[in-house]
Amino acid sequence: MCRLLCNKDARDFRPVSRSIRIFGHATSLRLEESFWRALDSLARDQGLTTPKLIETLREEASELLQAEEVATLNLASILRTVCLLAERRRPGPPSAPA
Repeated sequence: MCRLLCNKDARDFRPVSRSIRIFGHATSLRLEESFWRALDSLARDQGLTTPKLIETLREEASELLQAEEVATLNLASILRTVCLLAERRRPGPPSAPA
């Protein structure tokens, strides 16, 4: 096995629902705790609240994609994808010299 889950906290996988207000509408989002931590961190890095970050990301997704694609997208899926993309962009530790 690839052993990716060694020494991981089971809480990372726990689904957590949060009620937030975006675009003036109250909604509830259910994401795993690890994704909420990533979104909270991204929001802090951007100087935003997490709901404002989510609202901004939803707007950006709407601008990026065709209208019919946006209508079929799930906001939770957009947010999980953003977390993965942000993780890819994070600078890693410097590689050791060969």
